[in-house]
Amino acid sequence: MNKDLPVRPANIANIVAINQGKRPHHIEDPVPTPLSLSGFQQHIAQDTLILDARTQDAFGGGHIPGSYNVQLNSSEFEQRVAWILPADVPIALVLERDSDAERALRALAFVGLEQRVRGHLAGGIDAWQHAEIPLTTVPQESVEAVASSLAAGQCRVLDVREREEWDAGHISGAVQCSFKQLEGTLAELPLDPAEPLAVVCAGGFRSSTACSILLRHGFEDLRNTTGGMDAWIAASLPTAS
Repeated sequence: MNKDLPVRPANIANIVAINQGKRPHHIEDPVPTPLSLSGFQQHIAQDTLILDARTQDAFGGGHIPGSYNVQLNSSEFEQRVAWILPADVPIALVLERDSDAERALRALAFVGLEQRVRGHLAGGIDAWQHAEIPLTTVPQESVEAVASSLAAGQCRVLDVREREEWDAGHISGAVQCSFKQLEGTLAELPLDPAEPLAVVCAGGFRSSTACSILLRHGFEDLRNTTGGMDAWIAASLPTAS
């Protein structure tokens, strides 16, 4: 009976409580907490989730294994975080710059997540690299390269846009699943974690988020499609509807 109802964000309880005035909405003067490398590692050893808020290019170039990627420069940053992060789990941030911490906390306050943030890695990903701790990468691949691999049968495509976007035009043979539902429905999708997979959205933001989720579930041969379907269409590559 409820199957046709829209999927709700994992953090819906926080959002509803804020809207009803039952939970304080802290957006004034957030106080960032810089974490040393050892402090950051202690938090993640205690099941704190890593939210990497850097751009998809920076995330793809090297990130801490297990990180979720949602770009702070997206106008939907806080909404996307609320959709994908499990409820009631502490968060540690990785940012482009330490000065981004206040902005991130202000945004997360709108969906009731700022109090779950334990801090941010002081010095960002450079601090991790300087300690010579391994990073995970995600290749950023052009639409032409994805089209070539697809035509040669060398990869599959996962489209993580919403269904209405898919219906308006998509890559023939692609599998569709909104990034919002990916973590909960991944086991039902006809995808093999060992198979090469190109992930696409409209412009490359949501697909990077989806790649970060897939990596957490054992997918290793991934590539984020740069420019997404906007670039695919601009390149006059074929679409189905």
